[in-house]
Amino acid sequence: MNHEIDLKKYDIRTDLVLDSIENSRSDIKSEVYEKNNIRVTKVDVDEENSTLINKKKGKYITIEFDDVTDSGKRNNVKEIFTNELRNMIGSLKLNKNYTALVVGLGNEKSTPDSLGPKVIDNTLVTRYLYVLGESVSLGIRCVSAVSPGVMANTGIETVDIISSIVEKIKPDIVIAVDALAASSISRINKSIQITDSGIHPGSGVGNMRKEISYDTLNIPVIAIGVPTVVSSSIIVYDTLEYLFKHISYIKDNQNKNKLILSRKNYLDKIKDRDLSEEEKISLMGIVGSLSEEEERGLINEVLNALSYNFIVTPKEVDFLIDKLSLVISEGINNTLHKLV
Repeated sequence: MNHEIDLKKYDIRTDLVLDSIENSRSDIKSEVYEKNNIRVTKVDVDEENSTLINKKKGKYITIEFDDVTDSGKRNNVKEIFTNELRNMIGSLKLNKNYTALVVGLGNEKSTPDSLGPKVIDNTLVTRYLYVLGESVSLGIRCVSAVSPGVMANTGIETVDIISSIVEKIKPDIVIAVDALAASSISRINKSIQITDSGIHPGSGVGNMRKEISYDTLNIPVIAIGVPTVVSSSIIVYDTLEYLFKHISYIKDNQNKNKLILSRKNYLDKIKDRDLSEEEKISLMGIVGSLSEEEERGLINEVLNALSYNFIVTPKEVDFLIDKLSLVISEGINNTLHKLV
């Protein structure tokens, strides 16, 4: 295809299907709805689109939100997340009494990578009751959970640990939770991706491990992830784009009596703005004449040459991870069990 873009050429690392679609400028159809200021995008990636955007074939659901620190907004996100997870598992047509293994991927000692282990801490585990022959309340499913750690600590491929557990306890489905990387600062800690295609742990930060999927485990795998990190080259690129939007807004509104620049709703004011190519060249010279792909490539080239293309996370990530892990763990619990 003439319009196909090799993302690897520009070292664009992302685990999010929406990032990949935007970066490739593909016209993959999506279903979108909004509720309580939360945006949900559903994408079915087929074989052809899989090659185009470098994402595995499957269903992808992305839930985008502004805040999970407020309890009311967090409950809204949890409600939508629970419904979408329940629907995706329902589409698999599993046995009514299916059993589940919840896997918390990541390194609990690294805050931005601790989402998976923290979810496991709050997952309602019940398999031991079934094993011991204890009385189990109606609606409580047989659920086990594990946090296998990372290969740097265990020396074992994560998928090998999980496959051994799957072979031993024989769950009907695996639900894997992991922290992801994004190629847009706007989605960091503000989106949840659910997919039935599985997951490659560490792929977003260049530490590619063997995939955890139906192909490697022979049972359905639902992967749940939140982008918690972004490369510094993306921050530089996005900053330049926001700078152009900001200058455009200032230019068109500077003669008004009151030009209010505040954090509240400012993004809504500038998100659809941009400077013309001539204005960008006037402001940035040769850099202003570059296409998006060329600009990304140049920034990557410079920072990689300096070894300054860091993996970055927000300063309040520990607080946000705690809240996001509650959203996901409670959503999983409410999906797997019929809780009063």
